[in-house]
Amino acid sequence: MSTPGLLRRLGSLLYETLVFVALWLLGSALFTMIYGGVAEGKQRWVLQLLCLLLISGYFLWCWTHGGQTLAMKTWRIRLVDACGSTPTLAVAVVRCLLATAGLLLGGAGLWWALLDRDGQFLHDRLAGTRLVMAEKNA
Repeated sequence: MSTPGLLRRLGSLLYETLVFVALWLLGSALFTMIYGGVAEGKQRWVLQLLCLLLISGYFLWCWTHGGQTLAMKTWRIRLVDACGSTPTLAVAVVRCLLATAGLLLGGAGLWWALLDRDGQFLHDRLAGTRLVMAEKNA
């Protein structure tokens, strides 16, 4: 299984950002339709938590059901565990938490790929997962 190049993975990440924003807007729209405007206070925190759960749920579902998000399918990238299989929910949750932490730390998990011997992101290295090239569909 070959590792996709860094530019391919970053392209997929850019595409993933569009999905992230769309899910955040969807969660926000649904919440404000039900509860009205959210400017501050407890409702704002509930809205943010709801959006984060919606986005995390999307990633976890995709990673544990075929190993590919919409962006990963487009860029022909697949997430596998150490055995080359689709990750379990526990492994996917660990990867999601580590990836989030890496992004919050200035993208440290992504910068790591420049130093890693296999070109893997730090969250993949720590979670025991890796990104591989997916086969073309016939």
